[in-house]
Amino acid sequence: MAENYNPLLNSFIPLVEALGKMFGKNCEVVLHDISNPQRSIVAIANGHVTGRKVGGPMTDYGLMILREGKYEDIINYRSKSKDGKILKSSTIFLKDEKNRAFGCICINFDISEVEMLRNILTEICDTESDNTQMVDETFADDVNSVLANIVSNTLDNFGRPINYMTKEDKVNVVKILDSKGVFLIKGSVDYVAKVLCVSRYTIYNYLDEIRAAGDQVNGGK
Repeated sequence: MAENYNPLLNSFIPLVEALGKMFGKNCEVVLHDISNPQRSIVAIANGHVTGRKVGGPMTDYGLMILREGKYEDIINYRSKSKDGKILKSSTIFLKDEKNRAFGCICINFDISEVEMLRNILTEICDTESDNTQMVDETFADDVNSVLANIVSNTLDNFGRPINYMTKEDKVNVVKILDSKGVFLIKGSVDYVAKVLCVSRYTIYNYLDEIRAAGDQVNGGK
């Protein structure tokens, strides 16, 4: 069990264990303390599904939700584990009497075998495949892996080598990383600064510039 977590989560730990037993080994159930994204996992059942354990971090998708501050339940989305398992996932936010989110329960059901069977049946029956949206989500047991994956994917999608980037390019990269919740992770500023070949103070200046521009846009509405 994780230490130094919100005591309101205590009553949900037996639920995690019960759901894990009820739905079997292919169903991972995770209880997160959203106030500590670097070590958010308070309890987990069937952690072998994504290879995580108590004390692990939020996923990159979870960080993006925290950054946006939209604590609305997300039911039945699809994601993929780091070893290629297809998962049917749901995230349910836990809120106090003032409707403030303090945690969430995430359910990740490994449907890989079902998917293989369905693909076989689809091919035989010649029907259309499911167009449910796939969420790009990284399940890792340490927050540094989550951070490295977000930064790497962002740079890959940007399409320009770092040594050819202008200041405007780097500001845009930082803006994308900020929108994904990267800077909620302790030490992320130093990591991003090293990757972009600038100083940590430059990253702070970029963030100030981005947020000032955002305030101007919001103020003009």
